[in-house]
Amino acid sequence: MASAKILVVDDDPAIRNLIHRFLSKQDYQMESAEDGKKALELFEQFNPDLVILDVNLPDTTGYQLCQAMQKRTGVFVLMLTSRTDEADKIRGFNLGADDYITKPFSLVELGARVGALLKRQRVVQVAEQPSVDFGTMSIDPVRREVTISARPILLTALEFDLLYFLASHPGRVWRRSELLQEVWDYDYVGDQRVVDVHIGQIRRKIEGDGIYPKLIHTVRGVGYKFEAHSGDSEDAPEEI
Repeated sequence: MASAKILVVDDDPAIRNLIHRFLSKQDYQMESAEDGKKALELFEQFNPDLVILDVNLPDTTGYQLCQAMQKRTGVFVLMLTSRTDEADKIRGFNLGADDYITKPFSLVELGARVGALLKRQRVVQVAEQPSVDFGTMSIDPVRREVTISARPILLTALEFDLLYFLASHPGRVWRRSELLQEVWDYDYVGDQRVVDVHIGQIRRKIEGDGIYPKLIHTVRGVGYKFEAHSGDSEDAPEEI
């Protein structure tokens, strides 16, 4: 099986080369770029499985680059930045980023997050995973497709995994920390609001109205549950 391909985009040569060397030793195929123009050129040629993307670039922003890449393929995106504001992180997730790590960072932690993201790509190929159907919505884990009334719904890789996991356990209430462990596949050390952001994105895509959800319900003080036929929803209007 071919090793995964990773593209590192950072204008700091020290950080870029450090990540490149470290991940090369893990047997990943690596390419690096110092700006957005070079990154897009390599992206088209290299077709990476994962992009490690700095927010601050000399000719664009990581947010714009993330959005452009996500429109082309379902590539995983790990944002890398010195910014610590919650609003910056939420913006990255809203534009399709799968994970976010803040400088300074540990190479061991970076390696763990990269491995967790790429592991998700391998796991979804297991043929034994059954499709999940609720009313007019169908979730196919082999094709990684979600349709509603035969109309395809475009989800990011992480949004798909989160929706499929919740729909595969209808009625079960999951804490945010449990979802981070089960779906992200490691002990997430950042703000658990990342779960809320992705839930909000999924709700808007599959229900149109994320304020009065009918499928993914909030259980106050606990977390979330998937329940297609909930007569007594615990949800209040939300702005996630």
